[in-house]
Amino acid sequence: MTAASTPPMIRMAGVDKFFGPLHVLKDVQLEVPKGQVVVVLGPSGSGKSTLCRTINRLEPIDSGTIEVDGQPLPAEGKELARLRADVGMVFQSFNLFAHKTIVENVMLAPVKVRKTAAAEARKTAMELLERVGIANQAEKFPAQLSGGQQQRAAIARALAMRPKVMLFDEPTSALDPEMVQEVLDVMTTLAKEGMTMLVVTHEMGFARKAANRVIFMSDGEIVEDSTPEEFFSAPKSNRAKDFLGKILTH
Repeated sequence: MTAASTPPMIRMAGVDKFFGPLHVLKDVQLEVPKGQVVVVLGPSGSGKSTLCRTINRLEPIDSGTIEVDGQPLPAEGKELARLRADVGMVFQSFNLFAHKTIVENVMLAPVKVRKTAAAEARKTAMELLERVGIANQAEKFPAQLSGGQQQRAAIARALAMRPKVMLFDEPTSALDPEMVQEVLDVMTTLAKEGMTMLVVTHEMGFARKAANRVIFMSDGEIVEDSTPEEFFSAPKSNRAKDFLGKILTH
């Protein structure tokens, strides 16, 4: 297939989402080609997290279409579970199972969902924990790890399903400042390896360094869609200028 006929990894067309009377996503149009890293920026309440959560249907939409790798999002059932298996998700909270060791956490979905043999799942889990730099913590329980280590375990767990795309919803916002970089380093490596990523974050350094594109949202709309270079040096909209003025002066 030529590049022109390859479907984008994520496609959102005319997506609207309401919470009661609140219009949180307004006619969102977005395409993320395979292998691209898109960082979503914007003030609190601009719809960034909701956008991220609609892509694997954690939030249902009111109108419009969402496709992942050319397939429309199914409403529910086995088809949705299959699609979710292709979309890795990393949240603010690590959502690890407290009663399972780190390696068991990473093995769980491949064994249960992909029906991978336990020995193979364990081998892969250990390779992934090595990749995120915490193989030496494999037999510990989540409560014994730092926040940064837990978030890296959560990334390894998402990668264990061999997803086509990774969604990150403010993955460092619950971390102590000294742990943020270790998580961003793992994400930067993934980006360099060609993983398709949509990242909602406040980390401007990561946006500058790792993103191919910056999406700026305000009041449920995509206001700007440009390269990091353009966005940080010459934002087009007053809303983006205002936002950057507030955060870059700190």
